[in-house]
Amino acid sequence: MRKFTTTAPPTPSTPPTPQTLRKTLRPTPKSLSLSKKPRTILSHLNSPKSPPPTKLISTHQKDIQTLKWVPLNLGKSELFLPLTFPTGQTFRWKQTGHGDIQYTGVVGSHLVSLKQVDNDDVAYCFHHTVNEINARLALLDFLNVGICLSDMWEGFSASDSRFAELARHLGGARVLRQDPLECLIQFLCSSNNNIGRITRMVDFISSLGNYLGTVEGVDFHEFPSLDRLSQVSEEELREAGFGYRAKYITGTVDALQSKPGGGAEWLASLREIDLQKAIDALSSLPGVGPKVAACIALFSLDQHQAIPVDTHVWQIATRYLIPELAGTRLTPKLCSRVADAFVSKYGKYAGWAQTLLFIAELPSQKTLLPLNSCTRGCQKPVKQKVRRSIGPMDGDNAQKLGIEEDDEKL
Repeated sequence: MRKFTTTAPPTPSTPPTPQTLRKTLRPTPKSLSLSKKPRTILSHLNSPKSPPPTKLISTHQKDIQTLKWVPLNLGKSELFLPLTFPTGQTFRWKQTGHGDIQYTGVVGSHLVSLKQVDNDDVAYCFHHTVNEINARLALLDFLNVGICLSDMWEGFSASDSRFAELARHLGGARVLRQDPLECLIQFLCSSNNNIGRITRMVDFISSLGNYLGTVEGVDFHEFPSLDRLSQVSEEELREAGFGYRAKYITGTVDALQSKPGGGAEWLASLREIDLQKAIDALSSLPGVGPKVAACIALFSLDQHQAIPVDTHVWQIATRYLIPELAGTRLTPKLCSRVADAFVSKYGKYAGWAQTLLFIAELPSQKTLLPLNSCTRGCQKPVKQKVRRSIGPMDGDNAQKLGIEEDDEKL
């Protein structure tokens, strides 16, 4: 078994801290403690040798064959695109390509496509950027390459036989490191909503940003700044179909603009504090409940043990971690108990473990699993549209508790 480098021996229930990716990173200085957030090591990433600045490009179908694809040196066990992008972390990436496993999206001001190639590596190409070195570094940061997924999962699998079985068939489900403002606005759109409508809302918000280019008929934009978002009224958002979420978005934008130093800086500062303080800070924003706050913390703020608790995760927890609570109603107090159960089992990267377990319950991914991978006691697959399970309440109250519902009408 591979050895792990940690600052202190882990307890039996806590998997070891994952090592950094050696093929992507230069050797980590001895003074770097792996107990710290892995973001500090991104300065050691190898970059391409002095490539010329990339021209601003708008890519249409006729240009696809001329794209320059560059390998990332991330195998399928480290990044498998279908288990990373269309599984609820982000709603800004679109599936593109002709028969290939390919997704296109925006990282900062860079328009980029990622493709799974024949040797299971992932290759990238930039459609729009002014500096390819900066664009590559931004992409690697977004993909969280400072964390070795296979090492992490080896630790989880050693302490959890069910996780070990799932990991054999669902490799490469990586947690992204998104821009905090972009992540926050996306998950305000997600409250009590379904994937189709969330995507339409996020597309509307995105269209307010600078146009970057068109790939296979899909227009892509830089995510709008706080200043640009502040120019959109609640009425305009309601007319665009946001419903009660419109007041949460405009209220949150106003609250962020009043933060000392600016809202973007305030959000970024939440990466440097402990999880509960980050959750409390996010929950002070209009429309941000415990589940939305945990999503933002996990997917953009380096809070790797954050557990977004909704009805999906509640079913997973009561089936495998706290079966004594099966059949009970999910309450705010039990949300905390669910999160604690995941952290107790998987340690400080529990959010990454929860992400795989969540993906394994999606109907679209269950087809990748052999029939015998569902151990005794498995229940019916979790539906992608989840109806309220905690009693009657309006959308505002459901959102505050953090529970999703199938909200077909606004």
